[in-house]
Amino acid sequence: MPKVVQKLHDFVNLIDPDQNQIFNMSNEEAEKLVATGDPTEVRKIEGSFAIVTKVGEQVFMARSIGRPMRYFMAKQESGPLLIVADRIDDIHSYLKEQNMDYQFRPDYTRMAPAHYVTRLDVIGCPDPNPDYKRYFVPERNKLNSDLDAIGEAYVGAMANECNKWLDSIPEDEPIGVLFSGGIDSGSVFLVLYDLLLKRGESPARLKAFTLSVNGGPDGEQAHKFLDKLGLGIFHELIEGDLSDLDYKETIRVIEDYKQRDVEAATMVLALCKKLRNNYPNWKYLVDGDGGDENLKSYPIEENPELTIRSVLNNPLLYHEGWGVDKIKHSLTYSGGQSRGHVRTYATASQLEFKGFSPYTLPNVIEVSEGIPFIQLTDWKHEELYALKGEVVRRGVKAVTGHDMPVFPKRRMQHGTVEMEDFDKVFPKDEMVYRKYFASLYV
Repeated sequence: MPKVVQKLHDFVNLIDPDQNQIFNMSNEEAEKLVATGDPTEVRKIEGSFAIVTKVGEQVFMARSIGRPMRYFMAKQESGPLLIVADRIDDIHSYLKEQNMDYQFRPDYTRMAPAHYVTRLDVIGCPDPNPDYKRYFVPERNKLNSDLDAIGEAYVGAMANECNKWLDSIPEDEPIGVLFSGGIDSGSVFLVLYDLLLKRGESPARLKAFTLSVNGGPDGEQAHKFLDKLGLGIFHELIEGDLSDLDYKETIRVIEDYKQRDVEAATMVLALCKKLRNNYPNWKYLVDGDGGDENLKSYPIEENPELTIRSVLNNPLLYHEGWGVDKIKHSLTYSGGQSRGHVRTYATASQLEFKGFSPYTLPNVIEVSEGIPFIQLTDWKHEELYALKGEVVRRGVKAVTGHDMPVFPKRRMQHGTVEMEDFDKVFPKDEMVYRKYFASLYV
């Protein structure tokens, strides 16, 4: 799809507004809210979006987790030139067209962090630092400790966003769910199935796609999940082999080298390529990305920088990283899922799918941040890891009536392929990924 270019002497906007999924207003109305620079106004925008607009010498940017937005400040004789895009490559290509690529380095690009209004003053050398104002401020510990009530509120919020999304797409378009049979993809599938029935629309448009490479375990898990509910007819197993998994291609697509994101994105990219080959006209894909971040369901022991106290005491840590005011915040990549969601967005976009990740939306995250995690877990790792399954299982039951199967947690990349084969594909040293990414711009 061609980019919509807004060009002034000092500002180029390469962001495609058609990639936004705004539920309660037009793109033009949303742009006007961002142009105010007022976080309270920007919070009124519902859905997934990346919006940039210029007012005088000031440029305002705002995005949700589901849409990346990068920028680069170039120099020209007449003054600064700000280029905004969703990909590093788009910025590089534009600079080439202007014979200005000698100024480019990938680490000179910046990522606008999710959940903030970012303001840049385009006034010349030296370029001032961006100003950040948070537009999303969820209230912590708002819910009581009743797991049934928590589950209904959380899954209910996700279902509400899915319902808005269904309103925004044609009724005759098929819907694919990237499906492992895990808690997140399983809950999203069941909610969509339930919503289609309640809306009087055909659930036959729904399909659960599972990638299994060399007989990876997700294929069997996904089958068990749907078969137990009598919904096996909706499942389609997509089989692959190790030659389908190319981490170097993935790095080129996601423009990042973070090891876990490269691994996961490699699986998503392989699945999307096969789906595009099998279904040339398929458009809409849905996934459960964001569910782990919302329920803080990552093995803390694998990250030496984290403790359970840092995870539970720092709001939105898994969503945003340490925060824009912290020394560990990456200006090039942002942090947390604000950085990592490119594993989902870029891979789907590369194959011309339009993805939807309901768990990444602020209205859903707001409910999850209201869960009293400390009270429910008493700082115990095992209690935290078990909490997600209980919350979502109860929520799905309350919202859809289905008794959702819950299997032990497993990362997507570890479910698509057996670990013996996984180790044949992916280097264990993250420096390998860093060096390959750096080589792309030498």
